[in-house]
Amino acid sequence: MPSLSLYELTGLVRETIERSLNREYWLVAELSEVRVGSNGHCYLEFVEKSQRNGTLLAKARGNIWKSTYQQLAPYFEQTTGTALMPGLQVRVQVSISFHELYGFALTVSDIDPSYTLGEAARQRKEILDRLSAEGVLTLNKELSLPRLLQRIAVISSRTAAGYGDFCRQLDESPYRFTLGLYEATMQGEKAESTIINALDHIAADESLWDAVVIIRGGGATSDLSCFDTYELATNVAQFPLPIFIGIGHERDESVLDHVAHTRFKTPTAVAAHLVMRQQEEAELMEKNAQRLAQAATSQLSSAIHRLQMQSLRLQAATTRCITRKREQQMQFSARLALQAHRQITRCHSSLTDAAQRIKPAALRRIEKERHTLLLCGSILQMASPERILQMGYSLTLHKGKAVRHADTLKAGDIITTRVANGTLRSVVCEQASGKDTTSS
Repeated sequence: MPSLSLYELTGLVRETIERSLNREYWLVAELSEVRVGSNGHCYLEFVEKSQRNGTLLAKARGNIWKSTYQQLAPYFEQTTGTALMPGLQVRVQVSISFHELYGFALTVSDIDPSYTLGEAARQRKEILDRLSAEGVLTLNKELSLPRLLQRIAVISSRTAAGYGDFCRQLDESPYRFTLGLYEATMQGEKAESTIINALDHIAADESLWDAVVIIRGGGATSDLSCFDTYELATNVAQFPLPIFIGIGHERDESVLDHVAHTRFKTPTAVAAHLVMRQQEEAELMEKNAQRLAQAATSQLSSAIHRLQMQSLRLQAATTRCITRKREQQMQFSARLALQAHRQITRCHSSLTDAAQRIKPAALRRIEKERHTLLLCGSILQMASPERILQMGYSLTLHKGKAVRHADTLKAGDIITTRVANGTLRSVVCEQASGKDTTSS
């Protein structure tokens, strides 16, 4: 078999494609690359992925020439609200070409915006159906809101105009709010991951906040595709705090609008709602304060009336009690005086009787005691030393003390002997055999 050059082989492929295939086909594919060159042409890359595991099944290079692109791009963006961008599912009319130098290519001549709109809606429906099947679709909507929404965690870009408008409206309100910004990228490829990361940080600080606000100003619909992802939606649906969505778009609803607690059209609408809730709570508190004041006034008036009536009744009861006690005291005083008089009379009579009885008894007792004293005196006279001496006895003294035993004396002691009619002084000569010899 003769050999072919590369140019001959690629030329054969080109001729075969041109003879075998129709000039144009409607193609359904995903855009994986969209690039507008300096020459005004748009260069694309079409891909098809497996629905089961997302693996790449096919890939083809495409282009839209400048003249066609200048017509198709505005039409597509006006109809769908988004520009041609990677990740979009599109239905385009293409012609197939093969060039020996540039290879296989698809040239786009027309586009069907309705397919892209339907595909986006289908994807949103698939995500919502999946969340519903998992039982988490309405979890955040079912969370109860605290009566005072004052501590608000905000997910936004710090430099976004929507964030500035949101803060300004709250600052200008007469009510106090505590805001905490958790920064995130609000469009593009990093939006999903940074918003989820911000939610994780807020969950760690859950006790500090009453609710979460995700806000972004208006923009192209293509910039809002990050709010139509399953991962972000399931994080929002299962978040432990109520989440308010304020994304500036009204053409379509994103998946987040369906799973968040409450959806608002713009960031300022979220702020207006927060201010309105504060105002309603303030009005309710004012009404309650008025009702409380009225009830307190009524209760106070009733209490004063009751106190006045009780005071009158107490005064009357006190007067009656005082009168009764005074009468009782007078009666008691009278009875006491009578009893005292009777007791004094009895005591006086008893004293008189006692006096009459005491005098004879005292005289008898005195006489008896006098007789006893006379007897005692007689006995004492009979027992006196003088009488005993007169009876013939004598009293021996040594140094002024009576001598009772002879062994208490010794030779040479001077003793005094008293007899009835005088005193004798003697000297002890000796002491022997219980007999003393004295000389005077």
